[in-house]
Amino acid sequence: MINKQKNIKITTDNLNLYYGRNHALKDINLSIESNKVTALIGPSGCGKSTYLRTLNRMNDLIDSVKITGMVKIDEINIYERGFDVVNLRRNVGMVFQKSNAFPKSIYENVAYGARINGIKKKEWLDDIIESSLIRAAIWDEVKDRLKDLATGLSGGQQQRVCIARALAVNPSVILMDEPASALDPISTSKIEELIFTLKKSLTIVIVTHNMQQAARVSDYTGFFLNGEIIEFNKTSRIFTSPENEKTQNYITGKFG
Repeated sequence: MINKQKNIKITTDNLNLYYGRNHALKDINLSIESNKVTALIGPSGCGKSTYLRTLNRMNDLIDSVKITGMVKIDEINIYERGFDVVNLRRNVGMVFQKSNAFPKSIYENVAYGARINGIKKKEWLDDIIESSLIRAAIWDEVKDRLKDLATGLSGGQQQRVCIARALAVNPSVILMDEPASALDPISTSKIEELIFTLKKSLTIVIVTHNMQQAARVSDYTGFFLNGEIIEFNKTSRIFTSPENEKTQNYITGKFG
């Protein structure tokens, strides 16, 4: 486990999640460090995406879900009664497996969150759009096409526009659920380079089936299996000398 003396952004204590009678997450205890990339790996259906969605309470949208335990971000329990979930999702952005660009212009895609947050002045929006697209490493590719439909971009470009849209509301955490799984190798490389740059100012948690990607982009890796966290450590340790035999079997391809 991470040394508690480090700069911890997210703490999960005895987190359990049930879909009806299905016990999907079992006593998850994790500490996620600020300005690092934490990768979650494991076979399909092991709970890693479910865990990711507990960090911005997206599971709240499912009627049958019951959650016990605690998730703290910046030492504040986000499951406390009366907690402002809208503000949480502003602070904890989400990037999905399939780019979900709106059928609007590139400009309006990135401006969406800023407008919801009450920013209406064009010069302010212009600055936010430009800075967000620069941070998402796509400004040079789209700066002369801001009025074009975002859905006309390539898959990799759309994904970076979606990242820019998440960045436009100035979050401190970005959650990524298989952000490059539908992309070609060149686009995947650009997303990975972007992740490396963004961690200087953000805490990033990424779910990936691609273990090579986890090894390339992350500082820490957690291995999930059957709703449990089997092992969590520095990525270099997980992939070279894991402590648990189940982790060893998974990363060597014996199952999964």
